[in-house]
Amino acid sequence: MAAATSLFTHWRIGETETGSFPSLPYFHSSPNYTQRRRTYRSHFVRATSYESSPESLKVDVQELKQKYQKWSWKGLYNINYVVFPPLDQSSSSSSGCHNLVLVHGFGASIPHWRWNLLPLASINYTVYAIDLLGFGASDKPTDFRYTMESWAELILDFTDQVVQNPVILVGNSIGSLACVLAAATDSNSLVRGLVLLNCAGGMNNKAIVDDWRIKLLLPLLWLIDFLLSQRSIASRIFNRVKQSDNLKNILSSVYANKDAVDDELVEIIKGPAEDEGALDAFISIIAGPPGPNPVQLMPQISIPVLVLWGDQDTLTPLDGPVGKYFTAIPSQLPNVTLTVLEGVGHCPHDDRPELVHEKLLPWLATLLQS
Repeated sequence: MAAATSLFTHWRIGETETGSFPSLPYFHSSPNYTQRRRTYRSHFVRATSYESSPESLKVDVQELKQKYQKWSWKGLYNINYVVFPPLDQSSSSSSGCHNLVLVHGFGASIPHWRWNLLPLASINYTVYAIDLLGFGASDKPTDFRYTMESWAELILDFTDQVVQNPVILVGNSIGSLACVLAAATDSNSLVRGLVLLNCAGGMNNKAIVDDWRIKLLLPLLWLIDFLLSQRSIASRIFNRVKQSDNLKNILSSVYANKDAVDDELVEIIKGPAEDEGALDAFISIIAGPPGPNPVQLMPQISIPVLVLWGDQDTLTPLDGPVGKYFTAIPSQLPNVTLTVLEGVGHCPHDDRPELVHEKLLPWLATLLQS
C-alpha cells in the first residue's frame, strides 16, 4: 500500500519517498483452491488486461483469512502469516523449491496480495505473506516504538524461524524499504533476492531532507508531528481517514487503474484499522523517525534485485529524489534491474497485476535455474 503519509493525501504536504513448511490441508484439498489451481494454468497466460483477468485467478479473501497462522515473535507478539505451497507439487522435489516472502506497505495486509499469490505459487515457489507488526491481523501493541529497523528484524527472524530456508523478499512501498534494510543487515545469507514495487524513501516524509521540497515543508511536518502527539487530535484525524468514502478517495489518488479500487480493497484497508492499537501504530509511524533510506542502503546489497515502478505514482514519483535514484541505479549497480510500468500507480501488484506478473514471473524463474 501507500507509504505512511498517503493518509494525508488531501493535505498534499509533499512527496513520500518514502525448507519445509507446515502441513496445509486447506491449500491442498479445498475444492475451490484446487479449481483455481487448474484455472490458473489454463487462463493466466491469456489474461492480458486487468479487466479480462478471470476472477478465479484471485484468492478469495474470506477463505484466505480462515487459514491464517500465527508465529510468536520474541515470545511477545503474534505475527500473522499465510503459506501457499507450489501449485505443481510433483516438480518441486526434482527442480528444487524456492521461497518468497511478501511484505505489504503502509495500511495494507496479506489480502493486498490477492491477485499475486496463485501466480507466484505457479512457478514452483513456496509463497509466504506476512502482516507486519502493527498491521493486518498481527498484534498492534500500544507501547511499541515502530521503526524500519524493527520491521527489518522481524522479516529476518521470520525467515530464520518459520521459513528456515533462504528467501526472495517482495515488498511494496515501506514494505519494500523494510526488505531492503533486511537484506542490507542480513548476516546469515537468508535473503537471496529482492523485488521492490515502488520502494518508499523512508517511514514518513521526513526521510529525504536533501530534497528542496521537503526542506521547505519541514516546519509543517514537525507541526503535524506535534498535533499527532495530542491523542485527541490524532484520534479525530484517524477516525476521519478510515471512513470508507475517504479511504476510497485516498486509494483512487494512488491507483492509476481506478477499477481496481473496489469495495473489497477498501475493506482490506479499513478492517484492521478498527483494531485496538491501530491508532497507536498510526501515530508512531507518522510521527516517528524516518529511518534509513534506500539511497544509503542499496550500495550495500549485491544480491539480484528487480525494481518495478509505476510511472503514475503520486507518492514516490519518478521525478522525485528516490524515483530518480532508482532510475539511474542500474548503471551504477549491475545486480539491479529496473522496469518502469506505464499507466500504473503506487501499488503495481494490485493496480495492474498482469503487468507485474509479466516482468516478475520470468525474473523469478531464472533464479530457480541459478
